[in-house]
Formats: sequence, C-alpha cells, structure tokens
Amino acid sequence: MNKKKKKKHQISPYIEPHDVSEIAEQTGNIYRSLIVISERANQIAGKLKNELHTKLNEFASTTDSLEEVHENKEQIEISKYYERMPHPTLLSLEEFFGDKLESRFATPEEVEQMERARKERRNRGRRR
Repeated sequence: MNKKKKKKHQISPYIEPHDVSEIAEQTGNIYRSLIVISERANQIAGKLKNELHTKLNEFASTTDSLEEVHENKEQIEISKYYERMPHPTLLSLEEFFGDKLESRFATPEEVEQMERARKERRNRGRRR
C-alpha cells in the first residue's frame, strides 16, 4: 500500500436524528434538501467506488487459475479501510449542514425548455 497518509474521517459512523425543519431550512423545502443530500451522496459513493476499484485493480491477476488466487494483505487492508469509512449519506449530511454544498433548481421555464428539447430529439430519432 502507498505510504500516503490516510484521511481520517471525524464523522460519526452512526445515524443521528436531525430536526426536519433544520434540514428544510437550507433550501426552504424538505424535499429539495433531501434531493441535494441524496445527489451528493450518490456522487460521493461513485467516487469512492472508483477509487476502490482502481486500487484493487492493481492486485488483479492476469490469469484466473484457482492455484494462483491467494489473499493479499495489502488488498485486505484497502478493503477494510473503505468498509470502515462513514456511509456516503453521512458524509453528504455533514457537507450539507456545514454549508459546503451549493444547489440550484431549474425554474419552470427552464424545465419547459428542457422538455421541448427532449421531445424534439425524440422526434428526430423517429424520423430516421
């Protein structure tokens, strides 16, 4: 494993209750706040998954014979590190309450414009 220092997360790995009005306060709407939190959690999860796969691919064997499959201590350490990390939703909540996230929702006019563009693309695909 690289000799780089590992990031230590100071976030509690346990789910803690939050006041609904406190969550809604950030965006003015509980549902919008939950969308922001969940979208960020998905981004974090994807990033962590890519990091893990990149690190584990370094240990990938070029042959698939059962005789060559063996446990690798470094590989196990990497996997355990990622297992001990707080859940992406908890990381996202921490960012949300720490005012580290920015969000922007489309206006009704923008939504209408996107719908028209989507219909036009769909119609062009049918004409071909």
